This record gives sequence, structure tokens and C-alpha cells, in this order.
Amino acid sequence: MGIQESFINYLKYEKRCSSHTVVAYQHDLDQFVQFCTDSVGEFDINKVDSKLVREWVVSLMENKLSPRSVHRKLSSVKMFFKHLMKMELIDANPVMSVPLPKVRKKLPGFVGEKNLHHLLDDGFFSKDFSGIRDKLIVEMLYGTGVRLSELLNLNENHIDLKSYQIKVTGKRNKERIIPFPRTLKPLIEEYRLLKKEQFGFEGGVLLLTDKGEPAYEKLIYRVVKTNLSKVTSLEKRSPHVLRHTYATHLLNKGADLNAVKELLGHSNLSATEIYTHTTFEKLHRIYEQAHPRG
Repeated sequence: MGIQESFINYLKYEKRCSSHTVVAYQHDLDQFVQFCTDSVGEFDINKVDSKLVREWVVSLMENKLSPRSVHRKLSSVKMFFKHLMKMELIDANPVMSVPLPKVRKKLPGFVGEKNLHHLLDDGFFSKDFSGIRDKLIVEMLYGTGVRLSELLNLNENHIDLKSYQIKVTGKRNKERIIPFPRTLKPLIEEYRLLKKEQFGFEGGVLLLTDKGEPAYEKLIYRVVKTNLSKVTSLEKRSPHVLRHTYATHLLNKGADLNAVKELLGHSNLSATEIYTHTTFEKLHRIYEQAHPRG
């Protein structure tokens, strides 16, 4: 068995990568092997050095490949050599010292304040169970910034109506307390009443389907996409966009970055800092419009 085939089998059977991932790794590795063969006449794992890897990166960039795609290809080749080190076929990974091209972070999209106020305040939702539930979904996502999984796992006993806060369990089972806007209290109370009238019970998981089953991801996505389509032309209209919107609006109103980090449940500040770029862009536009020499 060849070393490349051994690596692919490692991905399939030990790493249990998806078929799509395995095909991507195979393609990236084949491309690298071909480059080495074309450049030096052969592919010898003991003769591949960081200089050759850098030359490959340069060739990829010259062929107009995006930095993100170059990152992925380098990651594939790095994993290949890591596997060879594990098999004790080589002593060092030649990819480790190769600098990565800078990837420009894609700024998160968000919905404007007026658009969301229009959606939530101007009669877009029906007054029956499904209408109030759908409004609650949008209001909870925007009003608390919770992740989709956190919203789906929210039970009624996690909501403190007196203190206007909810308790959620985030990544790595980390619990956090999040305040919610006062406008949510009457909506939650109305929803609970309709839920009891509709299905004859209360408590348990907060969000239910029209049949009284626990809500699921596709339902939340459909509700959010359908309703955001009424007030925004954003290409992405997902629950995560409402989380982005929550963070962006807080920072636009002067919220402390560390506080927003805690509210979002981020483990480090760098994950939250991307929102400062969004708010800075807004400030820059305001400056250009308002300053006499802008």
C-alpha cells in the first residue's frame, strides 16, 4: 500500500471523515504531488522541504486561488505529513514553518434596527398559537442573542419573568444568565397561555410545533427566513444573523465589548471583536457623510 493510500485510509477509518472531506483531501494532496513532480522531477517525502511548499503556495496564489482555499490545501498537506511523522517515516513536518496568506474575515451581516422594529411591532404575526410562537422565536433570538441550539433546549423553568432573564447551556455545557428585554415578558406569557389552551399542559421545553412536539432546527430556520424576508434583502436570513444583529446593535449603542462577549457565551474576546469591525464601518460611513472634509 502506498503512503498516499495509507493516509486516505487513515482519514476514512480512523478519523472517520465524511466522504466529501476525504475527496477534498485526496484532491489537494494529488495537486501537491503533481506540483512536486513537475518542479523537481519526482515526489519524495524525504526531499520535500519548506522551500518547495512555499513555492507551491506562491503558484496557487498566482493562479488566483483565494487565501481561504490556500489555507485549506495547506491544511490537507500538513495533515498528510503529520501522518507520516506518526508513522515515523519522516522527522519533521515541512509545512509547519510556511506562513499562511492572510484571510480577510467576512463581516457578519445584520438587520437594521428600524427593520426589526417594523417586523415585531407592526402586525406581521397572526394572533393564533403558531403566529405568537413565530414572533417569540424571532424576538428571543434578537432579544437575547442565543444560539439556535440554546433556543431549542430552553425550558420554561429556565425563564425568570421576575428578573427578566434566562439561563442557557452553551458550548462545552457552560451555563450563562442572559437578560431579556421587557417587551418579551408579555409575549412569553401570551405564548404560554396559548400553549396550555392548545395542548392542555404547561412547562417543559418552551418552543413547540403546531402538533405539540418539541421544535426542531428546520422549523426555526423557516420561521426566521420567512419573516426576515419581509423586512430585509440580506442574502442570509438565518437564526445566526439575528445573533449577529443582537451583538452589533449592542455595540452600536455603546455596550462594553467584554460584556457582549459574556452575553454571547464566547470563550475568548477575538470571537467577539469581529463585531467591532462592523460598528467601525458604520462610524466611518457616518464620518464621511457628516464631516466637512470627510
